[in-house]
Amino acid sequence: MKKVFLGILLAFLALSSQAQVLQPAKWEYALSTTEFKPGDEIELIFKATIDRGWHLYSSDFDPELGPMVTTFSFEPNNSYELVGELRAINPKKGYDEIFEGDYTYFEGHGEFRQTIKVITANLHFTGTYEYQVCTDTDGRCIPFEADFTQADFGLKTDQKKKEVTKPATQAYSDTPTTKPEEKGLWAFMLFAFVTGLITLLTPCVFPMIPMTVTFFLKEHEKGGHGKRKALVFGASIVFIFTVLGTLTAVIFGADTLNQLATHWLPNVVIFIIFFIFALSFLGLFEITLPHQLVNKIDAQSNKGGMIGVFFMAFTLALISFSCTFPIVGSVLVLSAQGEFIKPILGMLSFSLAFALPFTLFAFFPAWLQKMPKSGGWLNSVKVVLGLAELALGLKFLSVADQAYHWGLLDREIYLALWIVIFGIMGLYLLGKLRLPHDSPIEHLGVVRLLLAIGVLSFVTYLIPGMWGAPLKALSGYLPPMTTHDFNLAEPQAGAFMAEPVALCEEPKYADFLHFPHGLKGYFDYQQALACAKAQNKPLFIDFTGHGCVNCREMEARVWSDPGVLKRMQENFVLVALYVDDRTELPENQWYTSTYDNKVKKTIGKQNADFQISRYNNNAQPFYVILNQNEELVMNPRAYNLSIEGFKAFLDEAVRRYSAGETSGK
Repeated sequence: MKKVFLGILLAFLALSSQAQVLQPAKWEYALSTTEFKPGDEIELIFKATIDRGWHLYSSDFDPELGPMVTTFSFEPNNSYELVGELRAINPKKGYDEIFEGDYTYFEGHGEFRQTIKVITANLHFTGTYEYQVCTDTDGRCIPFEADFTQADFGLKTDQKKKEVTKPATQAYSDTPTTKPEEKGLWAFMLFAFVTGLITLLTPCVFPMIPMTVTFFLKEHEKGGHGKRKALVFGASIVFIFTVLGTLTAVIFGADTLNQLATHWLPNVVIFIIFFIFALSFLGLFEITLPHQLVNKIDAQSNKGGMIGVFFMAFTLALISFSCTFPIVGSVLVLSAQGEFIKPILGMLSFSLAFALPFTLFAFFPAWLQKMPKSGGWLNSVKVVLGLAELALGLKFLSVADQAYHWGLLDREIYLALWIVIFGIMGLYLLGKLRLPHDSPIEHLGVVRLLLAIGVLSFVTYLIPGMWGAPLKALSGYLPPMTTHDFNLAEPQAGAFMAEPVALCEEPKYADFLHFPHGLKGYFDYQQALACAKAQNKPLFIDFTGHGCVNCREMEARVWSDPGVLKRMQENFVLVALYVDDRTELPENQWYTSTYDNKVKKTIGKQNADFQISRYNNNAQPFYVILNQNEELVMNPRAYNLSIEGFKAFLDEAVRRYSAGETSGK
């Protein structure tokens, strides 16, 4: 008897774990001050407490990436006006391999702030917000919507706030397959350090090393504390460049730096800057500072003592400006990821590498004799750096292009440009191309040959990407695969079928909603149900979403199997119900939900309401198979990457449908 009872209990728990409405984030509201008058600016503070094992997507990453960003909408009112953009307070950063891009998120606690200007004493504001929370383990994500009014902010900040969050009658079973990048800052510091070492090889800096070190050696021979001055010289270089990073952080701040990473205009400007830097390195023109400024700083370096050494370092920084500025500017631009400390640490790492040889050679002068002589190879370094900056700059243009659907840099166009740029780099390293400032190459050095082999091997790796190869090692730099027009690697359902599938009628919304792998189906439930009845087939419902990471993973890793594709297309009528599509329907199709008493105006909200009210579930992917009486043929299936398990699910559904069996749910 105990075993029977335990079995019933476990079965109940298993079913309830799949069919339940979850709410992993709870919200509180506060004002930055309760004492204000017309003309004052105050902050509206939205705080989320997030259940353990879940994370909340933030508001400050590209909304076109895929995962649902948090958004706040305010109803216009003459008692206030918005000041600036919504600010996410210190979100974490991660990289999503499925959508191939960076995102931001919160764990445990999240906070958003919106500044408003009070216009009248009778302050009145209302609005809504939408957000998405995901599990870190079993692939569930849930989008929500909530309302707020000024009454919710009337409580004191140390009191429990009124919770108004309601599920948006929808959810995603999608969690990023990779953990957030916890080591991103260390990787960037290493990048900045290596960049500083590369800068030493430019024509503006390399010849200065023996000249400057010789000065300190002579000072030491005269008893003038040459080694001590060399240390001060190196420390001064670190100080000068670190101050540059600090000024960048202070002047712009984290909010402005965030815009550099997310807004289209700064990304286009950054692309132009990189393009100009590249042209400068390629020799089209030279970026220089006014001679008067350089001369004044140089005059200060002749004063002697430690102050004179500091100005010597300042003079070096200015003289090498035409070579260092494009690289320093690139480091500062790449550091603009919404972190106040990143530009400071980036310049600290860069300057440590830049100052290192000046100090070391002063302590170990015998090393000077082993240094290679200056020559045409230094200009070759500039040209290679220019081509690299040209390629990397395309990433910023790509961000803007994807966000606003300009269609300028689809994946194959982006790859074609990289193949050409790096192909030119390889030919240049082999001496097959010469630019105006290059010296003749009498013979090819071993190092140059090895670099050419590496670059041309990279080009060879890129070429299959033109036909759909995933190029996973570069997924963070390339546009998403969805922008690729010609993909030989994409399986097609029709290739595994004896006869092509015939739909009953043209699917609604097929101009902007799609099935993967060439599958054919519907995007409207009633239309699909009518076809299932007409063809006497079970109806396969795919509750999915544009931002559903695990939906894409299921499609890529499970649906792509030839056996799965054949079963789905031949044995079922398919309907994909997108729960996050924001296409607004005609007013005569709106209705008020019996679940949350809200008017459902869009395709996504109606599909989501259908899922939660009919199946008491708000997670995607969620697969439901019905007979012609809209009864469950068998228990729904959620995220599971077992191909054989999915085949068994489909086969059993066909058997039960033919036998007239239902799940009894």
